[in-house]
Amino acid sequence: MQTDPSHSPSPSVHAGGGSVVGLWRYPVKSMLGEELNASEVTERGLVGDRQFAIVDTATGKVAGAKNPHKWGNFFDFRAAYVEPPQAASKLPAVRLTLPDGTALMSDQPHLAQILSKTLGREVVLAQARDEGELSGATAEEYWPDMEGLDHRDTVTEWEMPAGTFFDISVVHLITTATIDRLRALYPEGRFEARRFRPNIVVATGPDEQGFVENDWIGHAVAIGDQVRLQITGPCSRCVMITLPQGDLPQDAGILRTAAQHNQVNVGVYADVIAGGTIRRGDPVTLA
Repeated sequence: MQTDPSHSPSPSVHAGGGSVVGLWRYPVKSMLGEELNASEVTERGLVGDRQFAIVDTATGKVAGAKNPHKWGNFFDFRAAYVEPPQAASKLPAVRLTLPDGTALMSDQPHLAQILSKTLGREVVLAQARDEGELSGATAEEYWPDMEGLDHRDTVTEWEMPAGTFFDISVVHLITTATIDRLRALYPEGRFEARRFRPNIVVATGPDEQGFVENDWIGHAVAIGDQVRLQITGPCSRCVMITLPQGDLPQDAGILRTAAQHNQVNVGVYADVIAGGTIRRGDPVTLA
C-alpha cells in the first residue's frame, strides 16, 4: 500500500474556503438514501440516519451491501422517510422502494414476508434502539481478492457500536478534494460522492488538494453556527464502493485506487461534539 503524497500543506480549511455541498441520510443501512438540504444533528449523527436495517432471522446478522455474494446489490433498494424526522420525536414511517419499483411502507402488514421473498432469505426490518443494548449487532463483509486489503477473497464479521447500525462512527465526511484526487489517479473511473455514502460532502478551496481530510484527524470541525464534530479516524473502504449504483457502473478500480494511493481510505469518521442544524452552504472550519 502507498500513501499519496499530495495532501494539503497544513491541517486547515480556511473560512470561506470550505462549505457543505452535500448532505445525505440513509434510513435503512446499505440501501440508497436521500439527499437533503438540511438536517438536525444529535450525538447519534444526522437524525434518522441508519436507524433501520435488514436482519437475517436465521443468523441474527445484519444484511447489506458489504456481502454482495450473499445478498445481491442492496443499492437496488431505496429508502426515504415520508416526512423529515425530528430529534426527540417518534420516527416517521420509511418508504422502501424495491428493485422492481414496488413501494412499501415500514409499518405496513406483511412487510417481512415481502422483503424475504425479494431477498430470497427470511428477514425482518429492525430498528436500532440505543437503550439497554449490551452489545452491538453483527454483520458480514466480503473482501475481494485485491492487493492492499487486510483480507483477500474471504468473509469476515464485525460488531457495530451497541444500539446502532453504524459501522464505526455516527458521521462520515468526505471532501471534494479527495474525489478530485481519485479522479486524477484513475481517470477511467466514475468517482462521485454518492459511491462513498457520506453524510457530509465538503467543498474545499483551490489551495486544498489531495486527501486533505487525512490531516483533519484529531481535530474539531465547525459547521455553521452550531454543529461541531470531532474527526476520529480514516474511513477504510470495502467492496461496496465498487458496486453499481444507479447509473454508476461496477468498477473494482475504484477500490484498487484507494488501496494503492491512500491505504484503502476515502473520507473520515467523526463524532458529534455539539449538535444543531446543518445546512447546505454552511461554512466549514477546522479548529
